[in-house]
Amino acid sequence: MSRLATSPWLALPFALLLSACTNGGKVSEGHATQWVTKVAAQATSDVKDLEQGLPLGAAQLGSLFAQGSDPSSDLAGVRKGLRKIRAEIPDLTRSSSTFFALADVHGIAIRNDLEQDVMAGQDVWKLFPGLKKVTEAPFATASGLFAGGRAPGDPDRDWVAAVPLKDAHGAFGGMLLGGWTMRRFAFHLQESMRHDLTEEQAKTKDPGKLPIIYVSAFDGNGVYSAPVTPSVNQKALVDLGLVARTAGGVAHGVISITDRDFGWAAARVPSAGPDVGVVVLWSEI
Repeated sequence: MSRLATSPWLALPFALLLSACTNGGKVSEGHATQWVTKVAAQATSDVKDLEQGLPLGAAQLGSLFAQGSDPSSDLAGVRKGLRKIRAEIPDLTRSSSTFFALADVHGIAIRNDLEQDVMAGQDVWKLFPGLKKVTEAPFATASGLFAGGRAPGDPDRDWVAAVPLKDAHGAFGGMLLGGWTMRRFAFHLQESMRHDLTEEQAKTKDPGKLPIIYVSAFDGNGVYSAPVTPSVNQKALVDLGLVARTAGGVAHGVISITDRDFGWAAARVPSAGPDVGVVVLWSEI
C-alpha cells in the first residue's frame, strides 16, 4: 500500500473542510434563528395593518348602502370607494394587501379594486369558510383559493382578512376584504429582510457579501416560497414538516441542499391563523 494513501497529513485538509462546513451550517442556523423572529414580527405587523385599517375602511364605505342602495348595482362606485380607502387610510396605504374587495350579505364577492377582477361572483364563504364568523366577529382571517388568477399546479394559496360592513340600519350588510397570495407575501417578507440586512451592513461598515437567504410562508396545506426560490429548496422545506415542528415554538436546524449547508428557522404567526408561519433559509457565502 502506498505511503501517500495512508499518510495522516492527507486526511487533515478534509477534516478541516468538514469542520468548516459543519461550523458554517451552525453559524447559518444561528443567524436564521435570530432573523426568523424579526420576519415573524414583520408578518404580524402586516396583519395588524389590516386589523386596524379595514374597520375604518368599512365605516367609510357605509355610504354605498345609503338609502337602501345595493352596491352590486354600482360596480364602478364600489371600485372607486375601494381605491379611495387605500389612498386615504394610512394603515391600508401602508399595508401589504394586494387587493381590497367588497362582498354582499351572502358572502358573494361584488368587486375588487384591481383593473382585472377575477373575484366577482365567487362565493367567499364557500372558498374561505373561516370568514363566515365575521357576521358576529369584528375581524376574521382564513386561507383558501379564489378560482382563476394563477397557473395550474402553482403551489400557492390566498390569505384573506375580513371585517363586517353595516347597512343603513346597522345590520350586517356584507364584508370588506383584503389580503394577498402566500407566495407574494413570502416575496414581500424576503425583500424586507434583504433591505434590513443591507441597512445593518451599512451601519457596521461591513464590506462582506450578503448571505444567501430565502423566506417562505407555510400553513397546514403547504409551504409557499417567493417566486425566485429554487424548487429543490421548496421541496426541502416541505419535507421538514414545519407545522408540526413549530407546535411548541420556534424550530431550527441545519439542512443540506445541493451540497450547500443552510441554516433554517421557522416560527408561527398566530394573528394570521393558527397554523400559519414563516421560515428562513440562510447560508453564509
